[in-house]
Amino acid sequence: MVLDQRLLSANLQDFIIEKSNSNCTISTFVLSKNPFPEIPIQKIAIQINGRQKALKKFPLWSTTPQCYFPPNLNLEQTSSETTARYKSSLVSGSTLLDVTGGFGIDDYYFSEKIDKIIHCELNAALSAIASHNFVQLKAHNIQCTIGDGLEILKTYKEKLDWIYIDPSRRSDDKRKVFFLEDCLPNIPKHLDDLFERSNNLLIKTAPLLDIKAGLKVLKYVKEIHIVAVRNDVKEMLWILEKNYSNEPLIKTINFGTQKEEHFEFTRSEESKNTAKLSTPLTYLYEPNAAILKSGAFSSIANQLAIDKLHINTHLYTSSKLQTNFPGRTFRILEVITYNKKAIKNLDLTKANITTRNFSESVATLRKKFGIKDGGDTYLFFTTTMAQQKVVILCKKAL
Repeated sequence: MVLDQRLLSANLQDFIIEKSNSNCTISTFVLSKNPFPEIPIQKIAIQINGRQKALKKFPLWSTTPQCYFPPNLNLEQTSSETTARYKSSLVSGSTLLDVTGGFGIDDYYFSEKIDKIIHCELNAALSAIASHNFVQLKAHNIQCTIGDGLEILKTYKEKLDWIYIDPSRRSDDKRKVFFLEDCLPNIPKHLDDLFERSNNLLIKTAPLLDIKAGLKVLKYVKEIHIVAVRNDVKEMLWILEKNYSNEPLIKTINFGTQKEEHFEFTRSEESKNTAKLSTPLTYLYEPNAAILKSGAFSSIANQLAIDKLHINTHLYTSSKLQTNFPGRTFRILEVITYNKKAIKNLDLTKANITTRNFSESVATLRKKFGIKDGGDTYLFFTTTMAQQKVVILCKKAL
């Protein structure tokens, strides 16, 4: 498919950029008068929407002149610049083939680390868009090929340094799926063929994929990376190395607004260690989302020499401040038994409320005690090692 060149004219590009940087609402825009009547307003809306999405998720595309954007559905599964940069730090060598190239964010950052990138995309329109944008971004070492990536892979006789796959999490009937066997392509089914072409595979999966389920259907897993941005798990990355036989290392990373939080462990380490339990001490720790997804509940306690409040309460405590904890750190001001009178005596009209291993929801507690959200006071409603329901009153320590 040839791109609609009319959308790349200087006047229209200026209009699209102006609208995307304003508070333009797409649903309202498509009902307004079209300032460019020779072009369907829906096509213009797609470009405005794309630049609006790019501004937050992949700003380089938003600030690069003449970039072209696909419909919103094609942007949903696209990596952010933050996660794409991280993925590029995991690969090296001369050649990488991307089986499911898509919009091309990942391949652009791979191209900064790998000499030659082969971007395969079954959707001809999306392939044309990616190819056009790579030229605008001056990524001249990316070769775009239209077609089934697995079939294209068969045509490469030489060994590739890496194969990257981001399978579609939608089935043929457009339903969302989460097991690797249900994604397109079916990676477990084609593993042997993939290893015929490269010794190294990098696979991106949805955050909802269970680690045990992934390990059950994959082989030669060397590392699993759980990547969060601002405490929201965005993707899981699986590094497979042909004939690798040791236990995989699980790495978590959370890209916060001010710092990166890293932690790593193995599943055997987690299974053989038991976290020491304690009543709330001086400091309280709440793990970030990547840690919670990884299941490193005992490993984090043992590695950082901190205690857990309850076997099923993923909150931790210590007398001495642990400054490199991957999550939020609080100073405990008071611990009170959970009852209406004690909480009313706190005389709080505003606080940040979190529940962990507690029978009532945040919404219920706010309504019951008339506490609005916000402020610099934090209340943790939880259960202690003695099976006692308590409220821990805190302030941020870091």
